[in-house]
Amino acid sequence: MKILSIIALIATSVMFTNCSSSNMMAGNPNKTIMVGGAEMYPTKNIVENAVNSSDHTTLVAAVKAAGLVETLSGPGPFTVFAPTNAAFSKLPAGTVETLVMPENKKSLVHILTSHVVAGRMSGADLMNMMKAGNTTLTTVSGHKLMLSKMNGGIMLTDEKGGTAMVTIANVFQSNGVIHVVNSVLLPTS
Repeated sequence: MKILSIIALIATSVMFTNCSSSNMMAGNPNKTIMVGGAEMYPTKNIVENAVNSSDHTTLVAAVKAAGLVETLSGPGPFTVFAPTNAAFSKLPAGTVETLVMPENKKSLVHILTSHVVAGRMSGADLMNMMKAGNTTLTTVSGHKLMLSKMNGGIMLTDEKGGTAMVTIANVFQSNGVIHVVNSVLLPTS
């Protein structure tokens, strides 16, 4: 289980109630936010910040194993729905360890890129999309994520019907924005 404690990316310590509609709208792209016990600086890129979050060590290890560090350090912009360590621990035992094996790199890349959308979409942008009737995001892997409101927050539904709640919204980076989620989203095939 060393994989579950290798590097870092955002927090589950914030309760879902911190993602109410008013908090989603209040995103400030210049504000430093605490995630996983570390400050996330808007002047740093996604990877530079992620490695400091104690709640995202599994995600960071997976990003490294998938060879996506350079991509997520690039100019973007990207919107990343970042699963926490606790989200990865919900997967069946041995899943993460199997995915990070070199022979499974293609599957790992497929899963991780199903958490990334091109462009910089704040919580307010996502809420406004839903108000306008647009409830589908296309990830960089080409898969669909359905957006819906639940208890004033944002819920994502993957193509397999799995759901994830945004627990921390609007963690702005120099090359995009991260929204912390409490489950891993899985693409079809």
